[in-house]
Amino acid sequence: MNLFAPGNQHSSQQARQRRLRRTVGFAAGGGLFIILGFTAACSNGGANGQNAAGGLMAQAAPVTVAQAAMKTIPVQVTAIGNGEAYSTINVKSQVDGVIESVAFREGQDVKSGDVLFRIDSRPFQATLAQSEANLARDQAQLAFAQGQLQRNQQLFDQGIISKDQFDQFRATADEYQASVKADQSAIENAKIQLGYCVIRSTIDGRTGNLMVHAGNLVKNNDATLVTINRISPIYVDFSVPEQYLPEIRKYQAGGGLKVEATVPQDAGRPETGVLSFINNMVDTSTGTILLKGTFPNPDRRLWPGQFVNVTLRLSAQPNAIVVPAQAVQTGQTGHYVFVVKPGNTVDLRPVVAGNTVDGETVIQKGVAAGETVVTDGQLRLFPGAKVEVKNAS
Repeated sequence: MNLFAPGNQHSSQQARQRRLRRTVGFAAGGGLFIILGFTAACSNGGANGQNAAGGLMAQAAPVTVAQAAMKTIPVQVTAIGNGEAYSTINVKSQVDGVIESVAFREGQDVKSGDVLFRIDSRPFQATLAQSEANLARDQAQLAFAQGQLQRNQQLFDQGIISKDQFDQFRATADEYQASVKADQSAIENAKIQLGYCVIRSTIDGRTGNLMVHAGNLVKNNDATLVTINRISPIYVDFSVPEQYLPEIRKYQAGGGLKVEATVPQDAGRPETGVLSFINNMVDTSTGTILLKGTFPNPDRRLWPGQFVNVTLRLSAQPNAIVVPAQAVQTGQTGHYVFVVKPGNTVDLRPVVAGNTVDGETVIQKGVAAGETVVTDGQLRLFPGAKVEVKNAS
């Protein structure tokens, strides 16, 4: 049988068209059912969304609050500083020689006059002995020359010898006199060189890294043998913007300014010192002025090169309105706080914020003493929102 005959082909096409119409009709009906169901679902969902939004509006937001207080607030400048040794010496040898012994340990505290190094002194002792021998020889020759000068003085006075002969004896005596003085100077120099064989500390301080050990050859004024830093007391260097310079100078003239240095890992125990140095010029590249504070540092909590937080106290501002620093928020138009009103609703209050001291911000305008401000939970607040105070302070 021929499957491709004209009659069979026409019958197959009609069957396919009937199946296609049934399929399209079913799909259209199903689509209508889906659309109707979706519309009903959207209507119910909208009602539920409005109810949920209304419930959210009515729900009180949990917050923590604090009261604005009136206090005397210090006027101060903060900066980052670093420790500087009160005095530093780089110990070097003043003679050539071999290190015989080291009389301290690395990192040891030493006093002024303590022995640090001993250099082999035998060559210098020999030089001293030779200078002393030269002195003895020249002193003997001087004594003989002076005796001859005295004897020939009488002969010259009697006219027995000529003036040239007498001048010869006097020149010889003067020559040996000069030799004796030269020998005495050589002895003093030999004693000084011999004294350099014992190297002592010239300050009270703490020794650093030892650069040479016993047996090493050192040269006059060559390499540093060890560095000693005095750290009690100690300086703290810090720089502040030049705009504070007139005010700092004004308060410095009225008396010593107090400086506090806080170690970042131990912020609860600040070290207290006084401002002792204002640099004589402003750094034009940074627009800052270098200052130094002097700290007694009895416990040696401050260390040379250590970074610390520095607070320079200038004066005090009485009757300042302060709030916790976390209560002050920043918006597009400036700073603001949320003030809790009667009925546990909040009001958004623009404020003029001043300095922040010890976690409290000075409010120059916008809040009165005794008003309650929100310190936590501001993200859920808006003007007129209801709040629930969780932790009043």
